Amino acid sequence: MTVITRFAPSPTGYLHIGSARTALFNWLFARHHGGKFLLRIEDTDRARSTDNAIQAIFESMKWLELMWDEDPVFQFSRAERHAEVARHLLEEGKAYHCYCSPEELEQMREEARAKNLPPRYDGRWRDRDPSEAPKGVNPVIRFKAPQDGETVVDDKVQGVVRLQNNQLDDMVLLRADGTPTYMLSVVVDDHDMDITHIIRGDDHLTNAFRQQNLYHALGWDVPVFAHIPLIHGPDGAKLSKRHGALGAEAYRDMGFLPEAMRNYLLRLGWAHGDDEVIPTQQAIEWFNLESIGRSPARFDLAKLTNLNAHYMRETPNNLLVHLITDPLTRLLGRSFTSEEQERLTKGMTGLKQRAKTLIELVDNARFYCERPLFTEEAKKMMTPDRLIPVSKVIERLQTLPDFDEESTQAAVREVAAECGLKLGDLAQPLRIFLTGSTVSPSIFEIMEVLGPTETIKRLQMK
Repeated sequence: MTVITRFAPSPTGYLHIGSARTALFNWLFARHHGGKFLLRIEDTDRARSTDNAIQAIFESMKWLELMWDEDPVFQFSRAERHAEVARHLLEEGKAYHCYCSPEELEQMREEARAKNLPPRYDGRWRDRDPSEAPKGVNPVIRFKAPQDGETVVDDKVQGVVRLQNNQLDDMVLLRADGTPTYMLSVVVDDHDMDITHIIRGDDHLTNAFRQQNLYHALGWDVPVFAHIPLIHGPDGAKLSKRHGALGAEAYRDMGFLPEAMRNYLLRLGWAHGDDEVIPTQQAIEWFNLESIGRSPARFDLAKLTNLNAHYMRETPNNLLVHLITDPLTRLLGRSFTSEEQERLTKGMTGLKQRAKTLIELVDNARFYCERPLFTEEAKKMMTPDRLIPVSKVIERLQTLPDFDEESTQAAVREVAAECGLKLGDLAQPLRIFLTGSTVSPSIFEIMEVLGPTETIKRLQMK
C-alpha cells in the first residue's frame, strides 16, 4: 500500500502556525513511507474564501519547503461529485429528504437547550412518507446514522475512542440549495484522492465518528485516523495572537529560517528521546505516529528564536549572504558592490554567531557595506583619552606587511602596552570607529575583512 496523506486548509486567512504543524506532520509521514503528500484547498465557504488567502497558503507552504506531489485539489470545483454521492445514498435508502423549516429546527435547538442537552435533529422525517411533504419546500438530504450500538474509532494518537450512536443525529449531506456540506465533501474527496492516513487536529475527533459511519454506508475503506492535540500558549491557554499565533509568512518576515521552523514545529507534540535539534532528513527517517503525545504542546517564541540561532550558525556563509541580500539592499537603498558582497561572505563567520534572526543579521552586517553612523552610546565613549591611542594604532597598522587577524591583534596589543592600557580599553574605541557600535564580532576579524585601506580610513574618520 502506498501511503497518501493530505493537508486540507480553508482559505479564509493566513496559514496558522498550528495548521503549518499539521501540514508538516502529514508531509513527514508521507516522506517517511516513500508515499505522497497532497494538498486540498477546502474553499466551499465562498463568502470567506479568497484568492489572496489561497496564495498565502501556497507561499507559506513553499517557504516551509513542504511541497505537495500533485496539483492542488479545489473542493468547490467538485461539488457535483459530492452531490452525486448524496443522491446515491438516497437511492439506496441510506439517506432521506428532510422538509423541516428553519423555525422547526430552531424549536428543536431551544428544547435541547432547555434540557441542557446538545442541539440535535430529532429525526422526524427519517421514516416519514415523502408524500406528506409540504408544497414548495426544497428539502435537504440527511444521512441515516446508526441509532443503536456504538461507533469505535481506532485513532493512532488518541487510542481507541468510542461514542454511543444515540449521541449522533442525522447530519445534513446536501443543503436545500443543492450544495454539499463539509462532512460529505471531506469524505468523498479523501476517498477519491486515495487518502490512506488522515492526520489532523483533535478538534476534528468528533467529526471522525460521523465520517467513519459515512464511509461504511458507502462501502469504502476507512482511512487511518490520527488526531493530534492542539497547540497552546506558554500559559496553557488556547494559542492566540498574543502568544505569537501569527501566519507562517509572518515568521518568515521576522527572520526565521524554514528549517528552524520545521524543527520547532516538529518538537511541538512529537518527541524522539531527548533530541531537540533534528535536521529535516533525520526527522523524515524517525517520524512516526506513535511518538505524537496526547497532551497539548506549548508554543514558546523564545525557544524558537534560540533554535533559529543554532540553524543560522550552521548555515553556510554564502547562503546567509543570499538570504539577507534583499532586506539589506532595501536598508541601504541600493545594491551592494561585489567588494561588499565579498566582505559580507568573509565576515559572516563572526556575524552569524551574534544574530538569532535574519533581521538581526541584516542590522549587524550593515557596517560592512557603509561607513558607520555612530550610536549615542558609541559617541559617549569617544573621549580624548581614548582617541589618542587610536592615532598610534593607525600609525602601527600602516607599517604592517601582512594585514590579517594575527598581525593586527599583535599591533594593537603593542600600542595598548605602550599606552599602559588593557587590550579591551583600546579595542572598544576601535570597534566604535569601525562599526559605529559597541557590540560586534572581533575587531581583528573585522580589520582583516575590511582590509587595510578601509580600516585605516574608518579609524581616521575619513
